[in-house]
Amino acid sequence: METVHEISGWRKLALWPLSLLLRVWSATIRIKISPQELEVLTRKDAPAIIILWHNRLFLAAGVVRRYRKHRRVCGLISASKDGAWLAAFFSLMGLDSVRGSSSQRTVESSRELLKALEAGKDIGLTPDGPRGPCYNFKKGAARVAKQSGAPIILISGRLRNSWRLKSWDRFYLPVPFSTAEMKVRYFPNYDSLGAGSIKEAAEFLRNELMAISPDPENLTGKPENS
Repeated sequence: METVHEISGWRKLALWPLSLLLRVWSATIRIKISPQELEVLTRKDAPAIIILWHNRLFLAAGVVRRYRKHRRVCGLISASKDGAWLAAFFSLMGLDSVRGSSSQRTVESSRELLKALEAGKDIGLTPDGPRGPCYNFKKGAARVAKQSGAPIILISGRLRNSWRLKSWDRFYLPVPFSTAEMKVRYFPNYDSLGAGSIKEAAEFLRNELMAISPDPENLTGKPENS
């Protein structure tokens, strides 16, 4: 049985100032989004699977808090020690988490994600996380979409002014008070992807997500092999 690492007590409390800083930082970012895409993002008819690249997590977290605040959001986070810090941070930011990844607690985490959807929560997935390669769309997100039948919302966009970390995904940190041009793709269910297999669905979703994810560094990634 895989170990799920957690932190508590003073370690979790120590993250509180950082969470406050990031909430304020995120609030300074000006969001530019079309009326049509905003309508998709704010619809309340059903909990959705929100899919984004790992390097856009900072931006997407703020967008979800602004436009999906009518629902709790549950993110998939690694069961590792590093993931424990991220899960604690998510909690302070008002987000729930399920612990697991494509290599840890795969079956258990998929089951918990489905339960979160059934409970009326959105779920957030980064198909190239937690360690990449960047823009490599692992099949887990497509599999959960097929099992749940839930709507799928792809979130990405262009950051006009940002720093990029020297991490595996070249993580984006938008400059405070800068503008983000948000892009959204919506699919009402798995069948609307028109895919004959999970692998084809993952490749389709990757192509759609890349189409709304301009990257001046031309980082590449490929769908996970079968």
